[in-house]
Amino acid sequence: MDEQVTAKKILLSQKEKKRRSLMLEGDMFSALFLIALPLVFYASIGQIFQLIDTWIAANISANVVSTVSFVVQIEKMILAISSGLSIAGGVIISRSYGAGDMEKVKRETSTLFFLCLFIGLFVLAVVIPLMYPLLLVLKMPEQLIGQGTLYSSLVVVSIIFQFINTIYFSIQKSRGNTKIIMWGNLLVLGIKTALNIVTISLISQGIFSRDKGIFFLPIATIIAHAVLTVIAVINLTSKDNPFRISIKNTSFSKEFIKPLTNLGIPVFLEKFIFAFGKAIVNSLCAGFGPTVVGALGVSDRICGLATNPPSGVQEAESSLISNNLGNKNIKRALGFFYRSILLNITYVLIVFALTGIFKAAIIYAFAKGDAAFSIEIDKIYTWERLDTILIALNVSVMGLLYGFGKTKVSMAINIARLFAYRIPVLLLFMKVPFLFNNLGTQAVGIAMLVSNSLTGITAGITAFIFIRKLKKDSSLAAL
Repeated sequence: MDEQVTAKKILLSQKEKKRRSLMLEGDMFSALFLIALPLVFYASIGQIFQLIDTWIAANISANVVSTVSFVVQIEKMILAISSGLSIAGGVIISRSYGAGDMEKVKRETSTLFFLCLFIGLFVLAVVIPLMYPLLLVLKMPEQLIGQGTLYSSLVVVSIIFQFINTIYFSIQKSRGNTKIIMWGNLLVLGIKTALNIVTISLISQGIFSRDKGIFFLPIATIIAHAVLTVIAVINLTSKDNPFRISIKNTSFSKEFIKPLTNLGIPVFLEKFIFAFGKAIVNSLCAGFGPTVVGALGVSDRICGLATNPPSGVQEAESSLISNNLGNKNIKRALGFFYRSILLNITYVLIVFALTGIFKAAIIYAFAKGDAAFSIEIDKIYTWERLDTILIALNVSVMGLLYGFGKTKVSMAINIARLFAYRIPVLLLFMKVPFLFNNLGTQAVGIAMLVSNSLTGITAGITAFIFIRKLKKDSSLAAL
């Protein structure tokens, strides 16, 4: 296989060869653990930083927390484009890398990068002028829409940098180079948090009002991601990089674009529709009160301590599965899925116990002495935290489906999560007077529990059926 790489006139360093050998031939637990560890570490630290961001927003006002929680779904809707491109592109590049065709890898890497750049610039030009009517359509509460429009526009500006960074990380992940992903993200988080802390300090000194403080949050995001973008471009254009991008290597051929769209469009739709559905959920939750959206946002962040780190294992899992499919080793590809489940469920059990012990202290830190806000958070979080094990199962199944290129199936599961399992349940609680009057804010937490639990069960059944058919008919693995 190394002879094939040499024949393509692209030489890999000894470090690169060793990492590739581990991915394709080494101990599976070691490969999954070593590649996932930087991603899990980042996801863990990232969740802590997100909690810090929420805490900083809470220090400005409860309305700011609600605005941020509402707009984050719009941000996710737009970032669904880069997610679709990165996941689909990562799968394709990983297979070419696993097969040892480095010329093809360079061609696919360059095409993916410039395609994402052009799409990102187009989105920037279209979305910002339409931001106010978009917020009206999504029914952002009237008292939030003024500051929400400017805040959202600034968030969209940061997205062009996030587009580039997402593709950069996808390229690095396809070669198992996850340490650079961890350090790059930590750099972003460090810069962003430092700038946000400065913002709080300036507010406390009366240099500018609390109402204007919210706009410095996305400005910090822009600066942080722009720094990483500069580093990414320098790295990707380096002559020493075997994955080097260049305009001349770009080829919008049917051979690349067709599988990219076939794999990427379902991922885009999955994440876009899910984020859009979350925005609908937020608008429904606003019916319980303007700060309930913020309480749900806080609850989601706390639950993320258990559910976000497994996404790092998922990313490593899907990349390893794709690499081994490119190397024609289906049995080994499935082995990474089984090990992903074991690692993720073990982790969430530990964190579930710890967050249960320190629940009151965690909620108090975000309520900032606001007793009513604290009660709302507790009513939602008490129920929402019960679904973490099934979420971990869902995360591993998504890694399996992404790795095998079954993005249409993953899309169906995640759309059902909102539109079959969550929104109807939430509407039931809102429209039935007895349930609305007796459950109140708790209805939001119960709706989260029901939808996430049913999604985990659906994902588990899907994985069982898929693997059973795969073992019976190898043609199902022909992607």
